[in-house]
Amino acid sequence: MTPRHTATPQHRVRHARRQRRHPLLSGAALVALALVSFVGTGVATAIVRLGNNIETHDVAQLIDEVPPKPNVTTQHDPEDAYEGRALNFLIMGSDVRSGENAVIGGENEGMRSDTTIVAHVSADRNRVELVSIPRDSRVDIPACSYLDGTTSRPQSARFNAAFSIGAEHGDVGEAAACTINTVQSLTGIPIDGWIVVDFAGFRNMVDALGGVDMCIPNDMASEKANLYLSAGNRHLDGTTALAFARARTGEGLGNGSDINRLGRQQQLMGAIAHEVFEKNLLTDIDQLYRFLTAATQSLTADPRLGSIRTLAGLGWSLQSIPVQNITFMTIPHRTNPADRNEVVWADEAAQVWANIAADVPMVGQATAPPTTETTAPADPNAPADPNAPVDPNAPPPAPTEPTEAPTPGVDPFTPADLPAVCG
Repeated sequence: MTPRHTATPQHRVRHARRQRRHPLLSGAALVALALVSFVGTGVATAIVRLGNNIETHDVAQLIDEVPPKPNVTTQHDPEDAYEGRALNFLIMGSDVRSGENAVIGGENEGMRSDTTIVAHVSADRNRVELVSIPRDSRVDIPACSYLDGTTSRPQSARFNAAFSIGAEHGDVGEAAACTINTVQSLTGIPIDGWIVVDFAGFRNMVDALGGVDMCIPNDMASEKANLYLSAGNRHLDGTTALAFARARTGEGLGNGSDINRLGRQQQLMGAIAHEVFEKNLLTDIDQLYRFLTAATQSLTADPRLGSIRTLAGLGWSLQSIPVQNITFMTIPHRTNPADRNEVVWADEAAQVWANIAADVPMVGQATAPPTTETTAPADPNAPADPNAPVDPNAPPPAPTEPTEAPTPGVDPFTPADLPAVCG
């Protein structure tokens, strides 16, 4: 098939953010801050060595252009080349089953992306939002270009097929490019950088953090994922955290849907983010170096995201972000009427993407500084004052209609919302 022609210039994956594998967010900022710490201590050779760990793929010519948002800031902080500009990154968890990953998940041909997250960093660096895209979403996948000049055909398929289509020739960069083009065509949001993390990378990075504490609400057992957890406060090492993230079917895991698994993955990411915020790894050079070594060996990324300088600059600008301004959610969706094993995006999804494109909170309102005390207007939705006089002629309140329980992982939450301990 011949390459397709577009009326717009080819898009370059612009920036590099502090993204990493599934437990992304805070860890990436930690990597960047850690690098700054190394610079401060003069260990220049360590930075060069760590930078050489990151595998990068330049596939900018395969990614279509999305009209850039205007940059309202003309002055840039030398430590953050993108100061004043909102950024969007795509984080993909790959289930590639070769080498060490085959030992963990079993050998299998091909590459698929079981986890895809759009991560938005606000222009003021005071808000980070992470939106999971269900892999079983029925979507339109555009034609994807390959480095040899050929293209795939456009098609309607499940979302995670985009990664597999791009990986037709076995190249991770081509797989990422096809996924990026699909996300951009569905959302209208330009992607500024990308990262792919595999099984081994996720496990190693959790171990490098010293594990993560979680409240496990009920007993869980999945022979396929090799997960066996009893309810209560549990400390998960990298192997157990990976099993928790992968498990879909088994005892205590709900109906076995990918949506339920997404909810658990987001809770795990939130717990890891909370762990990173609770620890000051910069005071422990030995642990810091172990984490950096594991982190940089775990990444496949575009060249800019693989740049140590870019990571350090962006991470430094994010060092003071409040944990309650880090929000996780799954894009709103409903069951596909044509196939109950798939989902389609709900109408509310369009507003989420529009808010991200406009760099405003995707839902609700980000935490704002306290304001001076004023008299607030009456809230019509506020509960009634139990001491207020009752009008005997008032009609009885209408019965409340029962609502369907939200799908796990759909409702937004922050790491601060997660219970530190059970009970």
